[in-house]
Amino acid sequence: MKIFITGIAGFLGSNLAEELIKCGHSIIGIDNLSGGFLCNVPEQALFYQADCNDVEAYQSLLKDVDCVYHCAALAYEGLSVFAPHLVVKNIVTATSGVLSAAVRNGVRRFVYCSSMARYGNNKVPFSEDLPPKPVDPYGIAKVCAEMLVQNLSVIHRMQYNIAIPHNIYGPRQNYSDPYRNVVSIFINRMMRGLQPIIYGDGMQKRCFSYVDDCIGSLIKLGLDESVNCEIYNIGPDEGMITILELAQLIAKILCFSLDPIFVPGRPQEVKVATCSADKARREIGYCTRFSLEFGLIHMIEYIRKMGPKDFSYNHPLEIINSQTPKTWAEELI
Repeated sequence: MKIFITGIAGFLGSNLAEELIKCGHSIIGIDNLSGGFLCNVPEQALFYQADCNDVEAYQSLLKDVDCVYHCAALAYEGLSVFAPHLVVKNIVTATSGVLSAAVRNGVRRFVYCSSMARYGNNKVPFSEDLPPKPVDPYGIAKVCAEMLVQNLSVIHRMQYNIAIPHNIYGPRQNYSDPYRNVVSIFINRMMRGLQPIIYGDGMQKRCFSYVDDCIGSLIKLGLDESVNCEIYNIGPDEGMITILELAQLIAKILCFSLDPIFVPGRPQEVKVATCSADKARREIGYCTRFSLEFGLIHMIEYIRKMGPKDFSYNHPLEIINSQTPKTWAEELI
């Protein structure tokens, strides 16, 4: 099968591409390299540097493609409050571009990677039948993109599925990004001898998904003919942990003397967020195979191999005011 992946140089896209290649599929992918790296792209994949918003640059690549995985996104939930134009453009407009290219080339199926941010402050655990209640521009953009996928797929008779991975971490993640990926930020700072920075009181509760637990379900959403026009939470609903407990666990693994730096909370951050995996377990065989500690050990090994890095503030803030975290405005991470 011929499969097209956006964001193939990124964390999720590259891991997905690698597994699909192992299954014998032909992979083509694009990435603008704003958050991904060429070294992530599997050698057997055909790679083109292109931005999802530049449809003319890549639409011909979708000729004879059977399935599109749209993994590319500026996945910045907290940052979206202070860079809404940047985030919305790279989620909503980018998704409409990939959809247009897919429909024009007669692609059979479209898989969209959404976000738990769609649920906002709904009652936990979030289930797929809950109405979306996003509380920040990122979540709003993801819901809008979902609606575009559903609308255009139905109109143009293209199959689709929507995946909701959440809090994914693991090898190939960009651990020098100061705006997202708390697991990576904590590890990178501690390995450089720096204390982790915690927003608020650290009692925010989350479940974290090791990337290898998510890939199998994503593949089913693209290749299983019996699964169509569905939305699935993909990730664990066991082992909820606070952000402070996460820092403590990482410090324990690293034998790091922990004394966190607490700073004011970020605007619009949801206090408790976890998704129910019941539907995915029941219908597409999702199961959690790797414990959080196992995943953290492998993430630490990856960062140790690649080498800790300084954080890169590649995306400018559009709004700087009294609510903007000083860690971002003053580049303190």
